[in-house]
Amino acid sequence: MSQVTRRIVRELHDEPHLEGRRITVQFLKEQVEERGLSPRTVADRHDLDVADVYRALTYYHDHPEEMRTIERQRQSAIEEHDHLTTDPDSVRD
Repeated sequence: MSQVTRRIVRELHDEPHLEGRRITVQFLKEQVEERGLSPRTVADRHDLDVADVYRALTYYHDHPEEMRTIERQRQSAIEEHDHLTTDPDSVRD
């Protein structure tokens, strides 16, 4: 397991993530608060210090407006590109 304590930075797609990794604050929050995984489990699965997971959760809750803006941008991008995806039910043999 990594013993490097990472800072939260905004270098990747202008979204807060762990420094030196592509793991976003939003992803870590979803794993813990929406999927119900423990911070230790998430840390182990992604080779992180458990402190990094807690740091991301703290960042998420300390910056609610920023995180809501990011969530709206993600949803908008999904809707904007939805026409590019294929519905399995519409594909014929």
